[in-house]
Amino acid sequence: PCPLCCPQLEGLCSFLQLSTCQEHLLVCFCSWLLALTPDLSYTSAAILAEQLFLRRVLSLTQPPSRHLMAALALFCSKYSQPFCRVLVAAVLREPGEGAEQTKLVCELVEECLEPDCVRLVLSQALEVPLSEKLLPVLQAVLGRQEVLPAELFDLLVLTLCRQAPAFATSLNYAKLVTAVLTMYQSQVS
Repeated sequence: PCPLCCPQLEGLCSFLQLSTCQEHLLVCFCSWLLALTPDLSYTSAAILAEQLFLRRVLSLTQPPSRHLMAALALFCSKYSQPFCRVLVAAVLREPGEGAEQTKLVCELVEECLEPDCVRLVLSQALEVPLSEKLLPVLQAVLGRQEVLPAELFDLLVLTLCRQAPAFATSLNYAKLVTAVLTMYQSQVS
């Protein structure tokens, strides 16, 4: 458990201007976080995920810098659950195209997240209305070839079936359905 309570941690983040600090300093800060003992509490890690990354990621209009990607990877290596609950959930709920945000989530799914967090991303994606923006995220999740719990797999299949008419001309949707049929053919009847 972290000795700092939520208001103190938010105040410290504000004082240190973590939400606007230079990205190379963000890498240093995340490296320092990984060395802390004991580990941060879930709540503290969630606050830091929001303070450090949320505004930066939601405002991306071009690919993230290598410093930002390094900081995200460092943070996710230890605190991926709170990161997914705060940042990935916000990206998935964000209306509009969000092409850079979607690419970022896909890259994190493909390269940084542990299997339990990959499943968490899938469940979060299935909680919001299916859109063209979400299809690459679902594709990235399936690309990890993780074993999905039966209820999550059933929800995925049900969602894809219900949304089929809306995506009749979508190449990404067709790729996604093909991936489901290929990777999970033993589970599809």
